[in-house]
Amino acid sequence: MWNPQQYLQFQQERDRPFSDLLAQVHGQPRTVADLGCGTGHLTAALTERWSGARVLGLDSSAEMLDKAAAYAAPNLTFQQADLREWQPEASLDLLISNAALQWADGHAQLIPRLAGYVAAGGTFAFQVPGNFDAPSHMLLAEVLARPRWKQLQAEARDKATLGAFGPAEYAALLAPLGFTVNAWETTYLHLLPVPADGANAVLEWVKGTALRPVLAQLNASDTTEFLAEYGAELARDYLAQSYGTPFPFRRVFVVAQRSS
Repeated sequence: MWNPQQYLQFQQERDRPFSDLLAQVHGQPRTVADLGCGTGHLTAALTERWSGARVLGLDSSAEMLDKAAAYAAPNLTFQQADLREWQPEASLDLLISNAALQWADGHAQLIPRLAGYVAAGGTFAFQVPGNFDAPSHMLLAEVLARPRWKQLQAEARDKATLGAFGPAEYAALLAPLGFTVNAWETTYLHLLPVPADGANAVLEWVKGTALRPVLAQLNASDTTEFLAEYGAELARDYLAQSYGTPFPFRRVFVVAQRSS
């Protein structure tokens, strides 16, 4: 279950990669789909940029879509769907996704399948985290391997495979399909502000994403214990400073345009 309020606690940091991705998307698309639209506020920005386009926001989370409903308009609709199974009714001028495709395994099959929904001359643009070897992930795996928590199921994702995908690997998937590929990576240094309640900033970030499936398996007492144990590990690797907690975050970007 996604918690929109928790996810948007660091909205500025989470939104910035979308803006950087969108800056490299050109043209005037008439039909657009946003895969993993979340709360819909970034999807709404697409209708502001292309007022004449019909935009569809897709997400698997009912909680996120409840928030997104506030942005619905005649040219902006939302739909609950699993991106691993979704198929559009017709080819699209722009298929865009911000930090969503990494939740689905099988990139070698997923990316070409989604690319097949892009119309001639259209664009497939996406951004995914490339930080699966970061301490936040590695320490989580270490804590989950301890006797106290080993009965918990970790995320059902092959992080090693996902982490192996970078700009070159995505280009190798898309270029042979007739796409001109602009791919790059950026490591943001987020300076996470200390939450008002003095909580661990990186822990609060991870609670909105990677920790969701873990916390869903715990009762209130065990949740408190687990967060204290994992949070202590994070605090040793991500040292809070007077100006914020430095949190490096690598992301991979792809803007691929299909030949006309």
